[in-house]
Amino acid sequence: MLQSRVARPRRLALIGLTGALALSLSACAESERDSGGGGGEGGTMVFGAAGAPSNFDPFYASDGETFRVTRQMFENLVGLKPGTAELEPELAKSWESNEDGTTWTFELQEGVTFHDGTPFDGDAVCANFERMYTQTGAGASPALAYYWVENFGGFADTDAPSLYESCEATGETTVELTLSRFTADFPTMLSQDSFAMQSPGAMDEHKANDVKSQGDSFVFSDYAREHPTGTGPFTFGGYDEANGTITLNRNDDYWGEKAKLNELIFRIIPNETARKQALEAGDIDGYDFPSPSDWAALEEAGYTVEIRDPFNILYLGITQKNNPALKELKVRQALAHALDRETLVSSVMPADSEVAKQFYPPTVDGYADDVQEYPHDPDKARDLLAEAGYEDLTVELWYPTQVTRPYLPNPEAVFGALREDLEAAGITVEPVSKPWAGGYIDDIEATRAQLFLLGWTGDYNSPNNFIGTFFGTPENQFYTAGSPWGDDLAGALDDADTIVDDAERETAYQDINRDLMSEYLPAIPLSHSPPAVVVSPEVEGLVPSPLTKEEFSTVTISE
Repeated sequence: MLQSRVARPRRLALIGLTGALALSLSACAESERDSGGGGGEGGTMVFGAAGAPSNFDPFYASDGETFRVTRQMFENLVGLKPGTAELEPELAKSWESNEDGTTWTFELQEGVTFHDGTPFDGDAVCANFERMYTQTGAGASPALAYYWVENFGGFADTDAPSLYESCEATGETTVELTLSRFTADFPTMLSQDSFAMQSPGAMDEHKANDVKSQGDSFVFSDYAREHPTGTGPFTFGGYDEANGTITLNRNDDYWGEKAKLNELIFRIIPNETARKQALEAGDIDGYDFPSPSDWAALEEAGYTVEIRDPFNILYLGITQKNNPALKELKVRQALAHALDRETLVSSVMPADSEVAKQFYPPTVDGYADDVQEYPHDPDKARDLLAEAGYEDLTVELWYPTQVTRPYLPNPEAVFGALREDLEAAGITVEPVSKPWAGGYIDDIEATRAQLFLLGWTGDYNSPNNFIGTFFGTPENQFYTAGSPWGDDLAGALDDADTIVDDAERETAYQDINRDLMSEYLPAIPLSHSPPAVVVSPEVEGLVPSPLTKEEFSTVTISE
């Protein structure tokens, strides 16, 4: 994976998991976490997981099913206020930076230990960052150290520059992190699951870095398979691969408010219909991403359907280099006018979905209220095509199969609606469908598509995490390949991320959003849709997260 021009690598706009609010340079937060707490309601919750975890070392993971499990065992320096994308203290109770935002001092919680008894202190924090920074071999591949590469850049033994410079424990509960430059995304990026704090003792004992590549897959260490060790409210109980179950146990020595469940089990059920049937049979107590078509029936049957606030974007991607017409701004504007997004949202997308006017939700910093809009107008679309000399435009429209995403719960239905709109404006549509993990994503990254459906769930509340991810790096050249302005756009995004002043940075991102919708239009934003999680009537206390980042320590199961 290529690095960005200023060593600010970002994640491809294909999957998304978690997030938080950016803080100003003088930010200093105080913890409100209860250091006591009893818990003790007891009981077992069984949650239906859509897939197996890749492993249990969050540093070597990038998928939601792995993070759903590891999130219950591990904690980060900074966390998220439940039910929001707002940053709050976790293992660090406060933090502040120097004037230029390159040196950050974290004050740590006192009296915290990892599950194996190893103290959590400044030395443990630095051991974690040095372990991440000094990865070699397979451990340093973007396929494994995904979030490090996308957020921090290079490693100690590579020539690629890194955002990380050093870590020093200046006291037992004080640590100083030094960065190579300012970025508006720090420390919010530390809320991502891959940067959880892990026991240095357990990682050493069970050789956490002993990971090897084997063809297209990896062989993980004993630590990653059998001994994941964090500070969180649950401890690892075991993974029964034959039965597809992962067991976590309550950590009775937890430093904060203890989990209310005695036991948390994840049962792997890949098929969504099978998960629904397991819920109805009482075999599981909940599952994620129920089909929107099932929401009403589930609620009528007495189940609780928790609808999250949307923190995502679905868009129609455009690869300009494969069709000369798509290089023309008027043609891309014609496509935007051809699409009836209001009807798409009201008839195809889940309830409470919203039409997207730009490439991230209004709750994200830098949102501009006055961007150019493209109301549904087939006649206007025809006129623009004629002005551009493409009255008889033919385009390929790609959509994925064998997948549902939070922003794309029914790919075939969305494809059908868009195809109908385009054809109503006189555009000939040639459909192309491929399995999500069977060629669709690979072909889009290889710039083989023309028009394609894709989206993103934010990792944290930052414009950089949305439009910087989409358009700011060479990795995502499929958006701007063939355009004369791709470097200008990436440069503007680079510059905005380095602006220290909050108000000035906000203005810069608003300007970029205006240009994206008027001067560039590299894709067409379609919708923001709220994914749901469903649980049985006996489940109480689950707080839905807009970033699909739920924690289960607050859950109780009534008899």
